[in-house]
Amino acid sequence: MLSSFAPLELPQLSLPTIRRLPNGLTIIAEQMPTEAISLDVWLRAGSAHEADEINGLAHFLEHMIFKGTHDLQTGEFERRIEARGAVTNAATSQDYTHFYLVSAPQDFAALAPLQIQMVMNPRLTEADFDRERSVILEEIRQAEDNPRRRTFYRSMEMTFDRLPYRRPVLGSVTADEALTVQQMRAFHGSWYQPGNMTVVAVGNLPVETLINTVSEGFEQATRQCLVSPQRSQPEPGCQLESPFEEVCRASYSDRSLQQARLVMSWRVPGVAHLADTYALDVAASILGRGRTSRLVHHLREEQKLVAGISASNMTFSHQGVFYVAAVGEVEQLAAIEAAIAHHIAAIGQQPVTTAELERVRTQVANRYIFGSETPSDRAGLYGYYQTMTQDLSHALNYPHRIRQISPEQIQAAAQQYLKPDAYGLVVMKPEE
Repeated sequence: MLSSFAPLELPQLSLPTIRRLPNGLTIIAEQMPTEAISLDVWLRAGSAHEADEINGLAHFLEHMIFKGTHDLQTGEFERRIEARGAVTNAATSQDYTHFYLVSAPQDFAALAPLQIQMVMNPRLTEADFDRERSVILEEIRQAEDNPRRRTFYRSMEMTFDRLPYRRPVLGSVTADEALTVQQMRAFHGSWYQPGNMTVVAVGNLPVETLINTVSEGFEQATRQCLVSPQRSQPEPGCQLESPFEEVCRASYSDRSLQQARLVMSWRVPGVAHLADTYALDVAASILGRGRTSRLVHHLREEQKLVAGISASNMTFSHQGVFYVAAVGEVEQLAAIEAAIAHHIAAIGQQPVTTAELERVRTQVANRYIFGSETPSDRAGLYGYYQTMTQDLSHALNYPHRIRQISPEQIQAAAQQYLKPDAYGLVVMKPEE
């Protein structure tokens, strides 16, 4: 259950209209005086919804959506999009997949139903599946050749023993080679259903026009659907993992590295306990966001211990990860780890300063404003929070939540979740 909050005054964003259709589809619409329309289709269907044996299938399916329908041959959708100067793309994450389209207002009624048809009625033929598999395999290999990606994968494996966040979104070469088109059809039939979707339309058309265009597009796509909806597959187990009780270490050699990489991670609350994440968001900014943050200022600017360092609070649906990532010389690794642990201890021992807290509040407010200027920004903001929390107020109220955080709350969160002597540690060293 999500924590409940007292009502707050909303930021200066116009309140979007939310409509839930009888088929379970949630539509969010807002008229915005910019000559563009953003259509964003969000699904609670990411890599965390896969069983281990089909890891990577959600991302593979994202690719296959663009291979056409029985009415739209491969390439026809893109041809129509490009002919009108519109843009389309998609992304898959741990907890969701989304497909987006940006068009001129006068083209929305023609293009939005095509996007919906592609998502709801993909062709998913054996031939397309076999051809696209080689593209997916190459994407996996490129990701595995990226030192930053490799380090991230290792840190997620360290942080989570059981939860599906330990697996890469792309899957592995071994898992991908074993996938079948029948498994993909079953996954699509289970998860790509209106009740599991949020569609956001933001731009310069009346709200009712936006809603009607989306609603009619889904009605048409449902009538044309050739695959019967399937009963939803059970999600993998989501029992939370206990905090680290000691320092758990893993070290790897990497021939592509010139400098060592270090990641320290802590298991922290996820979206399911959203109220507990705000203080950790602030702590991450105070520690490692910007040149004046504690870790950057002390470890990089003053002590020259690291070439780069950052802190982040990553909030997945079930559980989150607070982590600090640094790049430096091998002979400095012990000093880097000790210095980071010292700062983690300090933020739990003493309240942060008023100046630090005000800096973060200003950063959050400005990022929120700058990140809400376009239809695409708004559609992404609304779609993400509605998909992850089922409550749009969390998107609208985020700056207020951050402004309410006190130094004592940050200190308490650090004491509870960020133990300076109990964390996961992954080190990637250059081969000698």
